[in-house]
Amino acid sequence: MKVLFICNQNKNRSRTAEELFRNRLEAKSAGLYSENPVTEELVSWADVVAVMEDFQRAELAKRFPSLYLQKKIVSLNVPDQFSYNQPELIELLESRMQELVK
Repeated sequence: MKVLFICNQNKNRSRTAEELFRNRLEAKSAGLYSENPVTEELVSWADVVAVMEDFQRAELAKRFPSLYLQKKIVSLNVPDQFSYNQPELIELLESRMQELVK
């Protein structure tokens, strides 16, 4: 399964998620407002797009309306309060991704 993880800057949450799940699935990450923002190509590549917060789902719908309806997009509900590879972030990502990874 190909999963694209998205957060705001791709510095902490989505980057951690990509590295955490890289050995279990095909994983990439991107940011909505980063220097290397999410692209139509990345969204097309993914089987599942995992956003960290619900508003990011709405932003994807605005940017890629035709792709948005074709993709499974899940919100992991991970608040923007963690640093890169923080143990609590890893634990939360593992918990939220458990159903998807099965």
